[in-house]
Amino acid sequence: MRVIWDLGAVLLRWRPVLLLRQVLPRHAHDEGSAAAWGQRFFVEGGDWGAFDRGDLDEPALAHRIARRTGLSEAEVHAVVAAVYEELQPLAESVALLERFHRQGLRQHFFSNMPAPYADHLERHYRFIEFFDGGLFSGRVKRMKPERGFYELAHERFNLAGEPVVFIDDHPANVQAARAFGWEAVLFRDVQQVAGELKALGLPA
Repeated sequence: MRVIWDLGAVLLRWRPVLLLRQVLPRHAHDEGSAAAWGQRFFVEGGDWGAFDRGDLDEPALAHRIARRTGLSEAEVHAVVAAVYEELQPLAESVALLERFHRQGLRQHFFSNMPAPYADHLERHYRFIEFFDGGLFSGRVKRMKPERGFYELAHERFNLAGEPVVFIDDHPANVQAARAFGWEAVLFRDVQQVAGELKALGLPA
């Protein structure tokens, strides 16, 4: 069986509300206001989604978000820069990934991630070595939960005839994976995922 991992909020820390409180305290001054700003800033179907897909570079993203939200472009750039530090490996998840690697399981990643962050991850994080390849949306210009991204993964990872289990923290991405014919687990925490993978026959 192949294991395919999402990255953000699964193998990498991703706390957008806290990030906005730290970077934009004048606007995101408490939990409620930060959550509201998170919904306005990180719009997956809008400009941030276009950044994920590779259709916008950072200057164009900053211009669009500033125009849409009333933030200054400098404030938007500050948030974009802070994401690099936010995306830290989650130790328990990485330990499970490494255990599977040592057991000889073939694993891949499948991430909605802009190319600048993808470059950063590959330069700085050793756990990338545990994968037998992966796809970043910002490099291939396709995104979850679009079927075309799953089709590309199926082709690039040579999955024909192989059972697959996919791990992701977004229900829509999990549902799309199941519709495509993969087994899929909705990530809530490592213990829950390990239990579900074990039930599927993996040595978790």
